[in-house]
Amino acid sequence: MLHSYLPEFLAVATLHMLALMAPGPDFILTTRNSLVYGRKPAIFAAIGLALGNGVHITYSLIGIGYIISKSILLFSALKFLGAGYLMFIGYKSLKAKPAALDAGIQEHKTIGRLAAIKMGLLTNISNPKVTLFYFALFTQVIHPFTPVGIKMLYGLEMCAATFVWFALVATLLSQNKVQAKFAKIQYKMEKFMGAALILLGLKVALSKAK
Repeated sequence: MLHSYLPEFLAVATLHMLALMAPGPDFILTTRNSLVYGRKPAIFAAIGLALGNGVHITYSLIGIGYIISKSILLFSALKFLGAGYLMFIGYKSLKAKPAALDAGIQEHKTIGRLAAIKMGLLTNISNPKVTLFYFALFTQVIHPFTPVGIKMLYGLEMCAATFVWFALVATLLSQNKVQAKFAKIQYKMEKFMGAALILLGLKVALSKAK
């Protein structure tokens, strides 16, 4: 029985992976956290991003995604909350100052595990584009008669893929060689990431449901 859903699974996994690799708030947040906080906090934020995907998948499975996509009020509320949060993180990044250097590696700022997870979770669940992506995935790609159990397996795979991808990005960007290259311009990079997050926030605020 499971093998009959393999083509659909591959289509879902491929589309989801392409969406993960596309530059967006999740990718920029992971890049910022890797350079600013280091590997572990960035990986914990990746856990938050995966949990956020789980939230989107859950309400898509029970049909709330459809309601959100069709309700101007709900979509607008989600949109402005998401935009505000992205711009808040961006503003904090714009206030960055040069950090102390030690053998060419910047001294990372600190952030707790739960705070890192929360940052990833809020960034993901407050992005209305992710809402629309999952709505399209569960209505246009996944057949309506696909068993709920199979859909849940798709969801688990997408959550796992989200964590693995962003944990990999965090690991690569937190390598000593990479950190050394960015050490002297770390605060400038943080400002750049902050500006990118603010621009993304503005883009989210101006987005419209389709």
